[in-house]
Amino acid sequence: MNIAITRKAKLMERAILRSPLTLLSIGVMVCGLVLFGQGLRIYAKAYAAQILLERAFSQSITTGENVKPWSWADTWPVARIEAPRLQTSAIALSGASGQSLAFGPGHLQNTPQAGETGTAVYAAHRDTHFAFLKNIEKGDLIRITRNDGRTYVYRTTHMTITRWDEAQIDIHASGAHLVLATCYPFDAITAGPLRYLVYADIVEETAAHK
Repeated sequence: MNIAITRKAKLMERAILRSPLTLLSIGVMVCGLVLFGQGLRIYAKAYAAQILLERAFSQSITTGENVKPWSWADTWPVARIEAPRLQTSAIALSGASGQSLAFGPGHLQNTPQAGETGTAVYAAHRDTHFAFLKNIEKGDLIRITRNDGRTYVYRTTHMTITRWDEAQIDIHASGAHLVLATCYPFDAITAGPLRYLVYADIVEETAAHK
């Protein structure tokens, strides 16, 4: 009888000790599922937005006017950015506010348009629209099609990693240049001061086809 009671007490003791660990495991799993769900929501949002942006961008080329992707938008598509070797592209919006960058790359409004004299700068998040920058290599072509239908092809010259407040970008440089900017490191989950910059020089211009 005493043996049975002792064994039962030990089993209850083990169960009690395991309960916090079980609750902790469940808590970790729930947090993981929540974060996973949030990640999926971000990617789904970005994907759906690009469909609407593509439609608005095509209308801009056809009509010659700025077309908002949805009624409440305070921005509009200004260019399509393509990396042919990587077979990827994204529609860029006017401005680089947090709201704009949630849906696509943003064109910094204090910089020239693609093809104009100076350095055109586009920025985007490292885990969505500019995730492909980590695979860009020196010599890669980058194609920019503006919303007026004109297309400009740039060749990548080099990449740099720098603090956001120490980036050496001459927006008034002679010739036509391009910089694509995103946060760094690519696998980081929190914001930081570093930026990954892809520099490119123009090599070709194509007239608009409407």
